Amino acid sequence: MKKTYYLFNAGRLSRKDNTLKYVRINDDGQEVETKYLPVEAINDIYVFGSLDANSALFNFLGQQDIAVHFFDYYENYTGSFMPRDSLLSGKMILAQVKHYTQKAKRLIIAQKILEGAIHNMVKNLKYYNNRGKDTQPFIDAIQTYQEKLIIAKEPDELMGLEGNIRQQYYDAFNLIIDEFTMDGRTRQPPQNEVNALISFGNMLCYSQCLRAIHQTQLNPTISYLHTPGERRYSLALDLAEIFKPILVDRVIFKVLNKKEIQEKHFEKQLNRCLLNESGKKIFISSFEERLQETIQHRTLKRSVSYKHLIKLECYKLAKHLLEIEEYKPFKMYW
Repeated sequence: MKKTYYLFNAGRLSRKDNTLKYVRINDDGQEVETKYLPVEAINDIYVFGSLDANSALFNFLGQQDIAVHFFDYYENYTGSFMPRDSLLSGKMILAQVKHYTQKAKRLIIAQKILEGAIHNMVKNLKYYNNRGKDTQPFIDAIQTYQEKLIIAKEPDELMGLEGNIRQQYYDAFNLIIDEFTMDGRTRQPPQNEVNALISFGNMLCYSQCLRAIHQTQLNPTISYLHTPGERRYSLALDLAEIFKPILVDRVIFKVLNKKEIQEKHFEKQLNRCLLNESGKKIFISSFEERLQETIQHRTLKRSVSYKHLIKLECYKLAKHLLEIEEYKPFKMYW
């Protein structure tokens, strides 16, 4: 099975015959470690440190269908190298544009995406409510907002409801998490430990969604809940809404409540809190474990990993766009 490689340190990546050669470089510019990565075992590479590479390498990565995702020092996603879009279809692009430009069609998809996201958020809250955390008031508030989804007339109204629902959902984190506090959602930069984990995890989830989209005929720049914009793959933002509660939030609750990540795993600067390298490795390890977990799929009647569920979501959306089958978002049923 192909897996994801994470590069945390400054280094040099090059082609060595049919493998990848990674040389780690210390702060003095000295080569301190060399690793050889077999290309047949790589699906993605995540780069968190500075990386030296050349066009020959990226040509090779493109031929091997290996994507590279880049993050800056502050953990912000900055972009991706994606292999050639060999699966892109003119028919699919026309269908995507049609469902975007016709407001009624766009609203249906946007509502479905938000419906799935809300269901999965509420599932998380119910899970902890059944374990002695009184999250019921937040569940009630979210469901009140949810009732307004079907009467929304504009995508902006849906985004407004999504913002209110997220606020209620994140307010419940203070009950779920034992030793850290949420104190409201803060971004760019995150202000505390919980926000640092949310921002970091959400970027990992976004990248997973982008990669899954790229492996189908969908175009990642045409979206329905989020408004398409310049220099962003907004369809990945749409799909990430469904999977963040399942992949990111559950991991956050686990690593904090089991004390796998502690105060020592964060770097605090003026108005900024970030995971340090050891904290990132712990979170990524738990995130990868979550991606590889399987469920018994009700329709397919077989075990499916969470990672594969994202690709299946792309296929379902594609069938809807081609008017083959109505789109139904993935909802946790356990």
